[in-house]
Amino acid sequence: MNKRTLFTIVLGAMVSLMWAAPIRWETDYAQALAEAQKTSKHLLLNFTGSDWCPWCFRLRDEVFATPEFQKYAEKNLICVELDFPRAKKQSDTLKKQNQELARQFGVPGFPTVLVLTPKGELAGTTGYRQGGGALYADHVKDIISGKAR
Repeated sequence: MNKRTLFTIVLGAMVSLMWAAPIRWETDYAQALAEAQKTSKHLLLNFTGSDWCPWCFRLRDEVFATPEFQKYAEKNLICVELDFPRAKKQSDTLKKQNQELARQFGVPGFPTVLVLTPKGELAGTTGYRQGGGALYADHVKDIISGKAR
């Protein structure tokens, strides 16, 4: 094996370790809750205006799109996007579900992020926070452990 081949293999391995799989966002709350109960993972509910809310864009780009947060989420969370778009089409069923959940949890605006226990009980509420994916993952861990303010 020559040096170039070895370098390519090592570089490929390093890149694959750095990048986590993108978050799989569920949209069906009942299905996500059933999966959370089955896997004992917490739920992360992201109430968002995906096509119009600037702070939602920042949360998506600066936190949810980072490898650090994706790696944490993949192992520990069932992520649910509850979207309130202005231009993007949604089914009436999805609109109704999202509105009912926003009402149930008293969502004040966007983005609002709720962390629920695997049983669907509220563990904590947050939103956009500066600092990137690793710090946000730590913040979610603190919510789950009861250490968050």
